[in-house]
This record gives sequence, C-alpha cells and structure tokens, in this order.
Amino acid sequence: MSDYVNEIRKRRTFAIISHPDAGKTTLTEKFLLYGGAIALAGSVKGKKTAKHAVSDWMEIEKQRGISVTSSVMQFHYNNYCINILDTPGHQDFSEDTYRTLMAADSAVMVIDASKGVERQTRKLFKVCTLRDIPIFTFINKMDREARDPFDLLEEIEQELGIRTYPINWPIGSGKEFKGVYDREKKHIIAFRANNGQREVEATEAEIGDQGLDALIGSDHHRTLADDIELLDGAGYEFDLEMVRHGKLSPVFFGSALTNFGVEPFLEEFLNMTTPPLPRKSDAGKIDPFDPDFSAFVFKIQANMNKAHRDRIAFMRICSGKFEKGMEVYHVQGGKKIKLMQPQQLMAQEREVIDEAFAGDIIGVFDPGIFSIGDTICSVSNKFSFGGIPTFAPEHFSRVQQVDTMKRKQFVKGISQIAQEGAIQIFQDLGGGMEEIIVGVVGTLQFDVLEYRLRNEYNVEIRMEGLPYQHIRWIENEELDPKTLNLTSDTKRIQDLKGNKLLIFANEWSIRWDQEHNEGLVLAEFGKS
Repeated sequence: MSDYVNEIRKRRTFAIISHPDAGKTTLTEKFLLYGGAIALAGSVKGKKTAKHAVSDWMEIEKQRGISVTSSVMQFHYNNYCINILDTPGHQDFSEDTYRTLMAADSAVMVIDASKGVERQTRKLFKVCTLRDIPIFTFINKMDREARDPFDLLEEIEQELGIRTYPINWPIGSGKEFKGVYDREKKHIIAFRANNGQREVEATEAEIGDQGLDALIGSDHHRTLADDIELLDGAGYEFDLEMVRHGKLSPVFFGSALTNFGVEPFLEEFLNMTTPPLPRKSDAGKIDPFDPDFSAFVFKIQANMNKAHRDRIAFMRICSGKFEKGMEVYHVQGGKKIKLMQPQQLMAQEREVIDEAFAGDIIGVFDPGIFSIGDTICSVSNKFSFGGIPTFAPEHFSRVQQVDTMKRKQFVKGISQIAQEGAIQIFQDLGGGMEEIIVGVVGTLQFDVLEYRLRNEYNVEIRMEGLPYQHIRWIENEELDPKTLNLTSDTKRIQDLKGNKLLIFANEWSIRWDQEHNEGLVLAEFGKS
C-alpha cells in the first residue's frame, strides 16, 4: 500500500454536536488529552480561573464560557489521524454549525443524562440526516443523577427517529456510578475518578466473577443482570451498515468530566467509522483516493488574529494530496491560484503545514476571493461540488451605524462578517446599504455582530428588532415582487446577490400569499 493511500485511510473527520451544557467541549478536550495534543484538560467555563477551553478562541467566548464559532482541531491516536470539528452548542447557535456538519464524515451527539434530547439537538440531528452520515451518541454526565437509561434510549428513538444500540451499559449514576458493562466483551469496567488526568483508574471484571458484589455492590449487580437480559431479548441487533447510513446510532454511557468511559468510546468510534467518504459533484462522485486534489470552502473567519486583520478560509480536502505552494484552480473565480499560508489549527494556535490529505481540514489565507461553498480542484480536472445550503434565518433586525462618518468601516465590517456566514444581510427592494436588515439563525449572533463591529471595526451600531419569523426565496426568476398581492405583514427584500425574497410574520401569511398569487414558487433554502 502506498504511503499516500495509507495516509487517507488513517483519516477520521467528525463533528461533535450537542445542546448547551451537555459537556461537548469537555469531551473534545479529553479526546485531545488522549491524543497527547494537550497535557491537562483546562477549566472549560473559565469564569474564576485564567483557563479557557482549548477550542474557544474569540474573546466573547472566553467571557461567556460558550463556543460561538466552530473550531477545528487535529490530533493522532493509535495510528489514526483525527480531525475534530467542534460546533457551537449554545442556545443561539448560527449557520456556522450547520455548515460544519457539511464538512464531516460522521457526528458524535452528546446528550446530558439528566436532560435527554433537547431542542437544539433535534435541529442539528436534522442536518445530519440530510447528509446520511453516521451518528454516534455519548450520553454524558453519568457521574450526576441521571434519568433511567432505557427512558433515554426510547426518547432518542422517538424524538430523532433513529434506532439505538447501547455498546456499553451504565452501572448506577451520580455518586453511585460504578462504571460500565461492555456488551460485546461481556465484562465490566469499574472506574475511579482521577481529576482529569489521562490515565483513569479502571478495574476490569467478568460478569460471573465472585468479587463483583464487592466491586459494584450487590444491588447494582442484580439490576445489571436484569438490564442485560432485557437488552439482549428486546433490543435491536447491531448492524454496521445501518450505522454507516445514519439509521442506527451506537450509544455509549460515561462522564467526560471524570473520564468514565471516554477512551473506550473513542476506540470503538474509530473502529466503526470509515476513512473519508466520496463527495457528490457535477462530474459524479469524487473518490477521496483519486490523486487529483480537490476541496471545498465551508467556513470563512475574519480577524482570527486581530493584530494582522487576517481572513482565513477553511477547506475540507475531498480528494488527493495538498502540497504547500501547489497551483490549483478556483472554480467560482475561474482562475488558477496558489493557496497561501496553508495552516492547521488548534483553535487560535496555528501551524504552517507542508502537506495534507483527503479528510483533513486546512485554513488558507483569503485575500477576499473565496465564498462559502466554493470548489478548489486540480488544474487538470475541473468540476464543482454541490453548493452548501443557506439556512433560513429566524430572527431579523434593522441595523444602522451610529456615526454616519464611519460608513465605510460599517459596510466593510458587516459585509465581511456576512461572508463568514454567521449573519445574512438583506436590503429593501431597490435599496442601498444605508439601512440594512440582518437575519440570523440564533439571536446571540446579534450580540456577536455588535461586539465584533465595535472591537474589530471600531463601529457602533443601532439595532431595531423586526417582527418577522420566516423567510422564503422567490424561485420565479422573471417575477417582479412588486406585482405580488401580499398580506400587510409580509415584506419584500433582496439579498446582496440580487435574489428576491419575502419575510413573513407568521406561517399563516405564507399560506395566504401563496394562495393569492398563482404560480408563486417559494423555497426554504437558498444557495451559498
């Protein structure tokens, strides 16, 4: 096997998704700990100490103890090269989260054992099912009081419409959490917390061992025996093909904070996942092992280094090998380019790289030529990957700058932040940039916008909330929106590319407008 093929086979690229406070960032840090990428897991919240989560880099994230933007981290473990895409989990997350899932080959869904499936998890799960990617479930915080594990499995199946298969099973919860039972090996791993260090004190025992009562307690032993019988008799069969098509989710129980079950989960996850998957393009499916280089842009981040006012385009490599200084073809720009300053990132820490392979995520300097969804490929084999959907914003505000003398900075700042995909900007039909409408998926993005304009562009803004909740793209290209018969609470707008849209106060208005405008075709998603 060639070194090139072996490098691609080693790659695993996955996203970690969860509701706020389910422990996603803590789990990410423990993975990095096991891979030797960090020496000690930090204090994630960072409220009383100087430590912050490794994956949180923006100042507003450190102040609030949340992840606002998606981070990209790479580490090695047991001869695998792992790329983690850590998505925001806060209540008001952004389109950045959705797009990050477009760059992943599988997803790890973190669920709080006491809260179960929450609203944000449902949204993220829907994006995963659009892509037909494997979903692995880590039920976290078993070291705290938790719901009945059977109830949690039933809720996942009912809420998300996916079958579950527990790979391990918890023994107790909270202060009585004794460890987990490995269903395949038919043995018990009893854990003892050790303050976040890498090596966890673990004792392994067979289910029939005489000393089991002393290890986990006689009550837990009896409960476990009953649970195993029920699982084996009434549970789903394990089917790896169903897992790889997102129809069956392997479930693991543990505690990221105390390291209960984290390393066994990581090992099983790596065994079940595949190397990079083929990607659809207008030239058919692109095989990751194809020697011709190809990639697509899924994220753009300006001002990661405030001192340098830089702008980084994040690319998922889909095929071939990237080499520093190589000449490539930018499909949307229609010209040959050299990708400048290729880097791999550990949150804000960067390392300039000489090579990267299919499955890897690289960041390149963007002089302003890239957009979300752009394709980069070899000069000899030109094609375009399918576009990344533009997800419909749910909240809208009218935005103006306070100081009219700072018009230029305002337009530059708001345009650059919009190009990153955290916000979408619209104008009244035929209007200019004097007064713009900003649409976001989650309201926290309004705070981020205000914060970044003030701190990165020295612009103060005034925001006025608008009463709209739904947006639709008008598919009829020849239609003049001014001729439409609309309700009084429907507004006609356009995006920066000149696409015509309607925003509505409620779903009733959408139905009324469609019924009273024969032939009107509306779409919930736009194209980047």
